[in-house]
Amino acid sequence: MSDSSILVLVGSLRAASTNRQLAEAAAQVAPEGVTLTIHEGLGHIPFYNEDIDVEGAVPEGAAKLRAAIGASDGILVVTPEHNGTIPASLKNAIDWASRPYGESNLVGKPTAVIGSAFGQFGGVWAQDETRKAFGITGAKVLDDVKLAIPGSVVRFAETHPKDDAEVVGQLSDVVEKLVAATSEAAAA
Repeated sequence: MSDSSILVLVGSLRAASTNRQLAEAAAQVAPEGVTLTIHEGLGHIPFYNEDIDVEGAVPEGAAKLRAAIGASDGILVVTPEHNGTIPASLKNAIDWASRPYGESNLVGKPTAVIGSAFGQFGGVWAQDETRKAFGITGAKVLDDVKLAIPGSVVRFAETHPKDDAEVVGQLSDVVEKLVAATSEAAAA
């Protein structure tokens, strides 16, 4: 397996969110030669507005996101569910990343979506909507790579996901499948 760089987008802006913790745990289980980097700053990107998406004047946060996506081999999205759908900060990041039209770094980018939520289904609605949005942008969404952890607030109240053997095993599987997809994309 060659070196691979995976960009991690966390849909929650809270520093101690369970989804942030899942992202940290995923980075720790990455195989040798694979780097998972959590992208910081989604909360600092202004809402997408075509009037400010002008060459040479793109907001710094949006420009950094686009560059990070371009430099990555794949994307791992770790998201909670807000009112049954995608958190606004994540949807905004997708909107910025998908442009300029026809030039997006998302096109063909292997992308996996996982997450946790307090509810009994673990945020599957948000994950499905996130897969849909990334798919529309042209990303190569890995529809068969899924991990939805329910009851996250209780399950991870006193245990970090990195210390939950079942979760670590599931995260390892997700990362391995994403890395395999990035290797296939690079070979194509």
